[in-house]
Amino acid sequence: MMFREQIEAKIRAAFDPTYLEVIDESYRHNVPAGSESHFKVIMVSERFTGERILTRHRAMYAVLSEELAGPVHALALHTYTLKEWTSLQNAVPESPPCRGAGLLA
Repeated sequence: MMFREQIEAKIRAAFDPTYLEVIDESYRHNVPAGSESHFKVIMVSERFTGERILTRHRAMYAVLSEELAGPVHALALHTYTLKEWTSLQNAVPESPPCRGAGLLA
């Protein structure tokens, strides 16, 4: 199983999201081809109702601690309630460009 799929499966099991997208952004970073090290997670879950962003992220880190201790170097989390997601009109901020791009080229 690829890390993206592993991350998605763990999140689905732990949070029962209304919407989930796990995006492998490794290609945007200065890593060897085929690396799975940088991910962006967009998740909508009613479990987050009344929770601060820090609490949401800590819960996600706890579920993905194994991946973060190993091959996953970066994890951009975008966690929303359905109400928040609707108010954003399903738009998520773009990830910034890699600051180290071209260093190994």
